[in-house]
Amino acid sequence: MRILHVAHQQIRKYGRTRVSWAQKLYCGLIKNNHNVQSFSDRDIASFEAPFGFRELGKKAMNRRLLETAEAFVPDLVIIGHCDHVSNHTLTELRMLVPGVVIAACNNDPLFVPENRQKILHRCEAVDAHFVSTGQKELSCFENINARMYHMPNPVDPAIEVFNVSEQDDFTHDLLFCSKSDAHSERQVTVDFLRRELPASIRFHTPGNHGVPGVWGREYDLTLSKSKMGLNLNRQEIHEWYSSARMAQMAGNGLLVFTHAKAGFDRLLPKESLVYFSDAPELSELVIEFHNDDEKRKAWAANSYQFFHREMNNTLFAQYIVEQSLELPFSHPYAWHLDD
Repeated sequence: MRILHVAHQQIRKYGRTRVSWAQKLYCGLIKNNHNVQSFSDRDIASFEAPFGFRELGKKAMNRRLLETAEAFVPDLVIIGHCDHVSNHTLTELRMLVPGVVIAACNNDPLFVPENRQKILHRCEAVDAHFVSTGQKELSCFENINARMYHMPNPVDPAIEVFNVSEQDDFTHDLLFCSKSDAHSERQVTVDFLRRELPASIRFHTPGNHGVPGVWGREYDLTLSKSKMGLNLNRQEIHEWYSSARMAQMAGNGLLVFTHAKAGFDRLLPKESLVYFSDAPELSELVIEFHNDDEKRKAWAANSYQFFHREMNNTLFAQYIVEQSLELPFSHPYAWHLDD
């Protein structure tokens, strides 16, 4: 199948890239033997703009997208977080490529008000829309043009290459990486752990408390040196919503602590993720697993195996293709529940 994938490919970062679900999707589509043409909207807007000012290159980028679609003639267009790509352009694209199916993906939380508006706006121009929040939460999008689906955060075995569930020696016992605290009180939890955890537990917080953030290869290596990880989302109010860090940590074999409210116990097997309800309970669980290394290894291994077997980017990509085109499923996807 011919697929035009429109997303930020981070070309101008020159290797200093963040772990990207869009990149994982692109690689998964190729692994499934699709002919994939990538289109990096932000980079092309900058390349086309005078003096590289992206805002001045938006119109030219939209023209180049139409030019690409006309030349490539895709069966399916998958568009990510591409706010500069207009719905008008997608409507013109349909005229240039009759019969094309257009799907959108949004990996941002619904509790950010402007993100809900972005999704509603994009639904005016696409056939299907995938959101990284649980299916039952999508009932708020009613009477719209697009079909709404949940999508998970996948692992990519070429990116999540470590398995620290088998390790004994670490630089960090507990890891929490973050870069934004807007719409969130998770810093309260981090502060509580800093006060209450024993000094013997080495708690590393890149992006917090004056510790520089880590990106690219440095982030990979930080994961490889960490025993356990916190999946603290900015808010814990939506089923199956999580930052991509959960897949990144679990996919590298860290034992992951995440809030019980998200309901991931309905998705993952028992004794994999560790669920907590509040900061005191989290502190107790961190201490328990820190002091019981065999239990830590067993739970982390269960999570690692599940993510790599059932939530890898090959399955993720094929699910998006099959749902977009309303094809029969080729796999019993763990995150697609009939109820």
